[in-house]
Amino acid sequence: EEKNEVVKKQSKLLCFSVLLVVVLFFNFVIDNGVMCQSPVFACGVGNNAFGFCDTSLDIDSRVSDLVKRLTLQEKIGFMVNKARNVSRLGIPTYEWWSEALHGVSYVGPGTKFSSVVPGATSFPQVILTGATFNVSLFQAIGKVVSTEARAMYNVGLAGLTYWSPNVNIFRDPRWGRGQETPGEDPLLSSKYGAGYVTGLQQAEGGPDRLKVAACCKHYTAYDVDNWKGIDRYHFNAVVNQQDLDDTYNPPFKSCVVDGNVASVMCSYNQVNGKPTCADPDFLAGVIRGKWKLNGYIVSDCDSVEVLYNSQHYTKTPEQAAAVSILAGLDLDCGSFLGEHTEAALKGGLVKESDIDRAISNNFATLMRLGFFDGDPTKQSYGKLGPKDVCSSDHQELARETARQGIVLLKNIAGSLPLTPTTIKSLAVIGPNANVTKTMIGNYEGTPCKYTTPLQGLTAAVPTLYSPGCPNVACTSPQLDDAKKFAAQADATILIVGADQSIERESFDRIDLLLPGQQTTLITQVANASRGPVILIIMSGGGFDISFAKINPKITSILWVGYPGEAGGGAIADVLFGCFNPSGRLPMTWYPQAFVEKVNMTNMNMRPDPATGYPGRTYRFYTGETIYAFGDGLSYSIFHHRLVKAPELVSIPLEESHTCYSQECKSIELVENHCQNFIFDIHLVVKNTGMTGSHIVFLYSSPPNVHNSPKKHLIGFEKVLLAPQGEELVQFKVDVCKDLSMVDELGSRKVALGLHVLHVGNLKHSLTIRI
Repeated sequence: EEKNEVVKKQSKLLCFSVLLVVVLFFNFVIDNGVMCQSPVFACGVGNNAFGFCDTSLDIDSRVSDLVKRLTLQEKIGFMVNKARNVSRLGIPTYEWWSEALHGVSYVGPGTKFSSVVPGATSFPQVILTGATFNVSLFQAIGKVVSTEARAMYNVGLAGLTYWSPNVNIFRDPRWGRGQETPGEDPLLSSKYGAGYVTGLQQAEGGPDRLKVAACCKHYTAYDVDNWKGIDRYHFNAVVNQQDLDDTYNPPFKSCVVDGNVASVMCSYNQVNGKPTCADPDFLAGVIRGKWKLNGYIVSDCDSVEVLYNSQHYTKTPEQAAAVSILAGLDLDCGSFLGEHTEAALKGGLVKESDIDRAISNNFATLMRLGFFDGDPTKQSYGKLGPKDVCSSDHQELARETARQGIVLLKNIAGSLPLTPTTIKSLAVIGPNANVTKTMIGNYEGTPCKYTTPLQGLTAAVPTLYSPGCPNVACTSPQLDDAKKFAAQADATILIVGADQSIERESFDRIDLLLPGQQTTLITQVANASRGPVILIIMSGGGFDISFAKINPKITSILWVGYPGEAGGGAIADVLFGCFNPSGRLPMTWYPQAFVEKVNMTNMNMRPDPATGYPGRTYRFYTGETIYAFGDGLSYSIFHHRLVKAPELVSIPLEESHTCYSQECKSIELVENHCQNFIFDIHLVVKNTGMTGSHIVFLYSSPPNVHNSPKKHLIGFEKVLLAPQGEELVQFKVDVCKDLSMVDELGSRKVALGLHVLHVGNLKHSLTIRI
């Protein structure tokens, strides 16, 4: 009996040990995401009898039912990104913070990769996608990213709310986050934002449903991260109303009005003395009031804490919580509202109805996502899974995007494309020649795979490789092998530029020169080469490379942004003529002299002759450039011919209007003046060379009133043409939308007088009168 008792105890101990090992293993599995998990959702079996789970009701009714069931503490738990669970109602915890800037990202706690889904398609960094000027491509990328996000959600590896895209204007070339944006032009940024958001969000079931929820950030006038000790947490952007309305805010308006975005994120900085996340005019007034946001407003992470602790905008944390909620903030990325909202309520600074309003906007977004509709694997997109991530089609789209974005800036005597029959060997040199992670920029995820530039080029012809510098800092160039290989090879490819050590979030550049001794490396290798020299710049922002632009030994220059996981293949496709380059610069490349005399914190877009301030971006800048917005070459020559355009547009006014009795330089836009004021511009584009795409830019130069821009982009179309092919390109020009401007007080007006429309070297005069 005693022996049996010992055996029993040993058996129990063994069982307990096995059980403990199993529990620890599965805890490890859950913590590290190495196995499939269930997606997080509410209204599961046994918890679907509540009104908020009834899918036959409209969203407002369901949200109202849910809010009424919550205690005050439970409500406050839904005002932070790590939303708390309510087990009695079957609501699990939900993490709002996921990112998808150019692919599903591991930045943010809402998404992770595992052996089940080890990577996702990593598209080029946004600045290169902007260079494609291809609206249909913007949307196509969004669709792929949302498909992969849903697939990962279905196996418990991702959320449904993504704080992307970044649509801030790339105002200053030093900004470390300019790489995340589509560029410096408000129209391009607006079309990118609306297109990418539509691709991410568009769902079966109409506008009240969401595939995933996008978020346009960072609202507004945010483009100083950390420059000479001035950081985003303390920076007060002094911006006039004219610049706010015609430069900084249009992309956000387009996100909301045209893209129906589910969220807008307010920024860290102050604008004219007020933190954006505590400004009721910006949040409740403009985003939700004028633009009619259907969704939630979220703070940049810890912004509410920043306005209290760093900016000292309020005296107490309760006041900081209250001013943010009353301004229209619904969700805090961080824990500040979770910690201080109840005290703000007890102190009479906010009412419970204010909290109800905020969480109602959050819940409505989750309702539109199907979070409260039960098991998502039994709904739309429920069959998506690991097989739908990193598919061959998705990876090919990443390569195609990189191909379309690459910009050819110099090409002496047709040095490119290279031909394998005459170029039988390459010297591939430079610190970015064989990089992997550098190619995908920041806010990245784990890519499906990498094709480095060296790998892409080696697949075309035999190569000799030397990095020349150990990294982009290039403090000590190693020239011997680099020069020897350049002297031996039929052609030399130099791949230099930047990486996240040079430009990134929380880090702005000081100058526009290539880092370290890259210039020495380039010049000496070029002098030693016996064949054509192709210089490739991999970066987010531009550089002063005037030395290379004028050097006859450097026959070609390309900018490739951060070209994504398939960047190496795309670069080889362009260099060897498998693809005719069609990208155009989405931002101005300034000379070093610009940053030596212009303070980065000067937010004014327009020049000031009295102080010598030259203005910003192609729309207003009056100085010299290295390369201009829209620059880019092709292996073909394209011709434009105007077919149809009016010479006169008359605006009908009531006889009582003051402009009948006195001379007016412009007319303010009111509803009855802007009915159906649309005319057509028809152009024929002809391709005289090899098959290729061409971007048709339609600009307008308005009369010189109200500090109007020198010119501004009012439309663009990308067309693919066969050799000797022609295509009719049509633009519909809305006078009140496209030919108007914002005056000094922020009113939108149409200038009367002579407007000049131009495409390339083609110009057409158009008079607008009453």
